[in-house]
Amino acid sequence: MHAKPSALIVGAGDGLSASLARVLSRDGGYRVALAARHPNKLAPLVQELDALALACDASDPAQVDALFVQLDRAFQAPPDVVIYNPAARVRGPITEVDAQAVAQALAVTAYGGFLVAQQAARRMLPRGQGALLFTGASASVKGYAHSAAFAMGKFALRGLAQSLARELAPQGIHVAHVVIDGSIRNPGRVEPAGAPDSMLDPDAIARNYLQLLQQDRSAWSWELELRPWVERF
Repeated sequence: MHAKPSALIVGAGDGLSASLARVLSRDGGYRVALAARHPNKLAPLVQELDALALACDASDPAQVDALFVQLDRAFQAPPDVVIYNPAARVRGPITEVDAQAVAQALAVTAYGGFLVAQQAARRMLPRGQGALLFTGASASVKGYAHSAAFAMGKFALRGLAQSLARELAPQGIHVAHVVIDGSIRNPGRVEPAGAPDSMLDPDAIARNYLQLLQQDRSAWSWELELRPWVERF
């Protein structure tokens, strides 16, 4: 009997990452580990899915190293799937935005993705299999006024994913970047009554992630764009 495959979701919370955890666990048959700066907040989801919650600030190299060591011990095998979901926004005119806040936002949105991918790749490459998925945004492909920090971080994350896809796919590692082009329906944030389905359903997004993971390697996607039907291209 084969052991269940395992998935690590970094940057877990009660929005998209919770939907990802549920879909991977229930529909994909994965053992799920959730990493967050405050894992105690994940207790209901952990209990619901019999998941593992671990503390990690993804922008801190030492904490990312420790996260993967803990995961090695808990699952006794490298993760089959790693999803990088964190992002940080700093809004404001370029003349006024705080430089240190921008540096931290870049560390969370992009540098953390590099740190997590590096640790994952070191474990996946010896087996010649695995998947790395990165959550992008509209800002991954188009910058908006007063949002330079978010655009910088998401452009960098997309560049990381594209580079890793070219480096790792020939070695058996599926790398994909998902552009979420629109607002996601989350607890406390839903579309107006007169505009049904004008926001992305997080469960529908999660099913698309699972479909990526189920692709045959003869036809892997490196990028997927998702948008609600009312979103302008």
